[in-house]
Amino acid sequence: METIRLTMAQALVRWLTAQKTEIDGQVVPLFPGAFGIFGHGNVTALAEALAEVQDIFPTWRGHNEQSMALSAVAYAKAVRRKQIMVATSSIGPGSTNMVTAAGVAITNRLPVLLLSGDTFAHRIVDPVLQQVEQFNDPTITAADTFKPVTRFWDRIVKPSQLVKSLPQALAVMLDPATCGPAFIALPQDVQAEAYDYPAKFFEEKIHYIRRPQADPREIAEAAAVIASAKKPLIISGGGVLYSGAIDSLGEFAAKRNIPVVETFAGKGAFVDDNPNYAGSLGIAGDACSNVIAEDADVVVAVGTKLQDFTTGSWALFKEPNLRIVSINAARWDAVKQSAISVVADADVSIKQIDAALGNYAAPGDWLARAQAEKAKWNEHLDEFGRAVSDPPAYNQVIQRVHQVSDPSDYVLSAAGGLPGELFAGWRTKEPNTFDCEFGFSCMGYEIAGAVGAKMALPDRDVVSWVGDGSYLMMNTDIYASVLTGNKVIYIVCDNEGFAVINRLQVNQGGEEFNNLLRTTKHTDLVKVDFVAHAASMGAVAEKVESLDEIPAAYARAKASDRTYVIVIDVAQYEWVGGGTWWEVGVPEVSNRAEVRAARAAYEAESKHQRIGI
Repeated sequence: METIRLTMAQALVRWLTAQKTEIDGQVVPLFPGAFGIFGHGNVTALAEALAEVQDIFPTWRGHNEQSMALSAVAYAKAVRRKQIMVATSSIGPGSTNMVTAAGVAITNRLPVLLLSGDTFAHRIVDPVLQQVEQFNDPTITAADTFKPVTRFWDRIVKPSQLVKSLPQALAVMLDPATCGPAFIALPQDVQAEAYDYPAKFFEEKIHYIRRPQADPREIAEAAAVIASAKKPLIISGGGVLYSGAIDSLGEFAAKRNIPVVETFAGKGAFVDDNPNYAGSLGIAGDACSNVIAEDADVVVAVGTKLQDFTTGSWALFKEPNLRIVSINAARWDAVKQSAISVVADADVSIKQIDAALGNYAAPGDWLARAQAEKAKWNEHLDEFGRAVSDPPAYNQVIQRVHQVSDPSDYVLSAAGGLPGELFAGWRTKEPNTFDCEFGFSCMGYEIAGAVGAKMALPDRDVVSWVGDGSYLMMNTDIYASVLTGNKVIYIVCDNEGFAVINRLQVNQGGEEFNNLLRTTKHTDLVKVDFVAHAASMGAVAEKVESLDEIPAAYARAKASDRTYVIVIDVAQYEWVGGGTWWEVGVPEVSNRAEVRAARAAYEAESKHQRIGI
């Protein structure tokens, strides 16, 4: 057997460069590159190996381990899981900084390969710099913190183990049923050890994403349930985007007269003027989708994990005899709430169910009602957008930007009040143009994720919506976008605090406390100059004082050759509305009458919750 003598780190990098995939008929790298911050845990061996292949496998310098890994996650979302980015860190805090990004990836079912340095496998020099020590288990290191937030975890303690581990890690990331982050810990000494690897291990291989087929009995049962429906509703989740099922689901809905609503992960599959599109569902959604969902008798959930924001903590659906058909590649998601499960690829399953449905179509007045409710919501958005307030509300800014945006502009957001306002208020002009990370709701994804999305979509403008809270939490990737030439348009909406959490606090009877900046403990409340800060990192930045200034500022941002930051003050208490109930813990005992009233409302609404049997 022909062998090649390499260090473990060299073998790892060579294997990564040999993995390919096919996109639109073109063979491309499955791993297009890496984000890296080097320290003593990865600079001498892994960095040496990466430097040798930098012309074909670029390494992008990170500025924060969490944010660079978030960029990798957003890249995977933008390419619809067809390629996988790598992120590498040293040991200790560099490693644990990536744990949050792993949480984002696993929650959103997105692939990313995380490579962390680790302490010496031989243990002779323990404890090394940045090593945590568990007195009762010396095998535990900081790298073990990734176990709860990854789909695949391994520690390479012998160079030969790569041959077994890497294909398994990749299989997990490519499988639509298990897709998520993979983590491999690389002890410093083992990275540098040499081994005679089989040459065959490094042969180019073209991979593809599986399309699992359903059991025919599942298809038959799902079709029978749908055929019994008088008020069916389709929930389109992220799996519709990842399986490329936009067209087949749209044709199915049109043929069967079924309204379609979207989840956060699924938003952007349907354009707003699609006759079957009935809005964005759930507590941060719009009034039209929620009023329809309340009366639905059959819900067809396609590629969604049915999180609480989608289902109104399972109190949204009011029909006592509601039946759920769940189409999902992941068995875990398909069987939730005792659904009629179709464990398979969305695109394949939709076509098979369609073939089994015969001439079934829902009553025309059901779809007509959904269309009427959607028209009312659009009128509400138009009226809300025309209103004048000082400072403007989030959605007034959103509507003004929407008016001047290009259909292909890729809208991105993550945490705070903006996700809900965009979810309910952004009207999609072109498919595959929306990314709101609201599974993990990770503050900071907005800035870092936008860089990854722009790397994946170099020919489109990426427009990232950022609250002042998220900006202050993680902003260094503005500099990364300038340094790498990946231009992003950031719209910073400043309401001087965590206003959406303040809203939740007050709505549940609490006093305003520690969320808005003026309700925190401080000696001198200084307003942050976001324009000066962004400019200090090399971006072009300006502040607009009114809604009327937005179109010209947006045009300047579009024309700019580098990252552009638009800052605008927004209201703290004005919201677009339209959502439904959501369960949060409201105290049973309180000295505040407002809290006691909120608890009574909580108890009343929770009676509508379904427990899944």
